[in-house]
Amino acid sequence: MRRKISGVKSSVDAVRRCAALAAIIAVSAMGSPLFAHGGHSHQPAASRGSALDSITVRPASADTAATGTMGMEEHPGALVPLDLPFVTERGDSVRLGAVVKGPTILSLLYYKCPDACSILLTSIANALRPFSDKPETAPNVVCISIDEKETPADAMKAKTIAFEAVQKPYPAQRWHFLTGPAASIRQVADAVGFRFVKKGDEFDHPLGLIVLSPQGKVVRYILGTDYLPMDISMSLMEASNGTVQPTIARVLRACFSYDPKSHCFVFNILQVSATVIFTLLGIFIVYLIVSGMKRTSREHH
Repeated sequence: MRRKISGVKSSVDAVRRCAALAAIIAVSAMGSPLFAHGGHSHQPAASRGSALDSITVRPASADTAATGTMGMEEHPGALVPLDLPFVTERGDSVRLGAVVKGPTILSLLYYKCPDACSILLTSIANALRPFSDKPETAPNVVCISIDEKETPADAMKAKTIAFEAVQKPYPAQRWHFLTGPAASIRQVADAVGFRFVKKGDEFDHPLGLIVLSPQGKVVRYILGTDYLPMDISMSLMEASNGTVQPTIARVLRACFSYDPKSHCFVFNILQVSATVIFTLLGIFIVYLIVSGMKRTSREHH
């Protein structure tokens, strides 16, 4: 009996020691970027309490406007109609397929948005900046206003601000700003699961990018407003093949940090080490618990 109690106590003590060690590592690791929120903590000028890059993802109802549902309902593999009519920032009438040239980054927003959309455009510009040095590989980006009342003049103003945010020359033919009728806007939004609600002259809407194949197939969602060039590059590579795959960009971003000065990715040894330590520690704790239970069972018999 004494040996049984001693064995149980030793196992409990070992688990306690491991738990204490885990707590110490956890406190240290919380300061690591791996466990911190990778996006920007933007607060709008109004009195909203949550960060702008938070996303509400919920099932969509048949009548979004009536129920007030807002969010991004992901539709991987869905096809966006490319024959829908829109108007460019220059006032030219085009079909959507005319600007979806190859793999395309799609952004739904509205140009007179007082806060969130400006942040979204700036984030896109920041992610596109490294591609300015290689215009032949610059991503194709299409912005569509969800407000049917906006005009090509509004689109041109937004384009001017966005290109200034890039801070480098970016091919004008690779970033399009469209407006269009409500029917076209609604069909695109429904195809990609973009649920927005109009409130007065403003809109409540999710923030994020949708990556399309050359045929208009939805192959990737990049939610929030925190984009890296790696997100864009990997998504466009997948879109070029039209293959819908699970997102791996965020996993890689946990292992690599983008250095804007050198335009390359740096391995985050501290972040990866913390992850490995937690994994091994968890395995070791499970081993101690299981082995202690087996030893107690053998002594009991």
